[in-house]
Amino acid sequence: MSQDSNYIVAKFGGTSVADYDSMLNCFNIINSDPNVRVVVLSASAGVTNLLVELASGCDTERRKEIIEKIRIIQFNIINRLQFPEEIAQRIESCLNHISSLSEAASLSTNEALAAAIVGHGELMSTMIFTHLCKEQGARAEYLDARDVIKTNANFSEAQVILERTLENADKVLSLLADHEAKIITQGFIGQEEEGKTTLLGRGGSDYSAALFAEVIKAKACHIWTDVAGIYTTDPRIVPNAKRIETISFKEASEMAIFGAKVLHPATILPAVRADIPVFIGNSKDPKAGGTWISKNVDNPPTFRGVAFKRNQSILTISSLRMLGASGFLSKVFSIFSKYNVVIDCVTTSEVALAVTVDHKQNQGHGSLNNPELLAELHELGSVKIEHDYSLIALIGNKLSQTSGLSKALQALDNCTFRMVCQGASDYNICFLVPAEKADSTIIQLHKNLFE
Repeated sequence: MSQDSNYIVAKFGGTSVADYDSMLNCFNIINSDPNVRVVVLSASAGVTNLLVELASGCDTERRKEIIEKIRIIQFNIINRLQFPEEIAQRIESCLNHISSLSEAASLSTNEALAAAIVGHGELMSTMIFTHLCKEQGARAEYLDARDVIKTNANFSEAQVILERTLENADKVLSLLADHEAKIITQGFIGQEEEGKTTLLGRGGSDYSAALFAEVIKAKACHIWTDVAGIYTTDPRIVPNAKRIETISFKEASEMAIFGAKVLHPATILPAVRADIPVFIGNSKDPKAGGTWISKNVDNPPTFRGVAFKRNQSILTISSLRMLGASGFLSKVFSIFSKYNVVIDCVTTSEVALAVTVDHKQNQGHGSLNNPELLAELHELGSVKIEHDYSLIALIGNKLSQTSGLSKALQALDNCTFRMVCQGASDYNICFLVPAEKADSTIIQLHKNLFE
């Protein structure tokens, strides 16, 4: 799909709008490129976690303490503005509203109320940033993302209703008619049919940015974060990890799904649909370069990177009833679906099924400690749960056809791996290893394949 405009959507994460100097740096980035016309912001760093705590219900003393912490974060920015009076009043109004909502949450909370509370982080950061842009002499327009992004009523992990969202393109394009205006809007939030605030899930601000890019048919979407692109693995584990200059949507999606935290996996979806290239850069050092993600990459390498997910558990169901039977797997996965258990990898044999899950991601109803879940699984066979594993994913291209896997397997010589998954995707091979062996395995894999 060819893009109909030169518009660029730029998104800045929480650390990029954490304080006045960071916000001013963001302004300098967008002001240096006249094609950047839509700016999507996260909440200032730390604010969302505080709002989540408020939404869960707090006593009066803790509630006041949290609201004061939020006030300090926001007013540390506001107090450095030239003319802070107007925006100070608007933020105080937001804080008063948060206080009222959180008082209600302390009595009885629900997902709709929680979303209303948590969404204020993005509302406040965009109000402040719009004011800052105007003080710097730019023409900036504040846009409430809820007027554009329409979702279902799953308040904490809302699904975007694409048709209704695309119908709102004119609400953005009418503001873009002012050829110099920068539109400042929120990531992470949307609105359901009755007008209530919904959340797109943690990391959803990236998704919001890509959605806005799709809505206005942008030529690119820039995701500004605290690292200069996507690397062959986490530089905190392997200091000489190499930045990937260009990567395909599919490869980047696999990297994100298996734990590369630079990009929210859902960001890829609107970009793929609309064939909009995505750039990942460091807002603190915009001249350092970054990674471009696009539909096609010339001559992609066999091995692209090593991603990983910690906090993995493995659940094994053993039953002789599996032997030669049909429908057994369907019953198992129906139970997982009923309890909202998110599965990462699956292997089967004639009489056993093993799945891996992220035990931090699967909390509450979907926890492997849920006695009701375990009772239903026990009806199908014996159940064994093991904890303290890490899932390491080797990302590449046509891995089922490559003859170079011996280099990867050599890295596992000194490691007892619990599970290997290959075949479902041409883009990854996964190894489940003991948690204490994860870093050393990643280091050796990277050395064998990329150094």
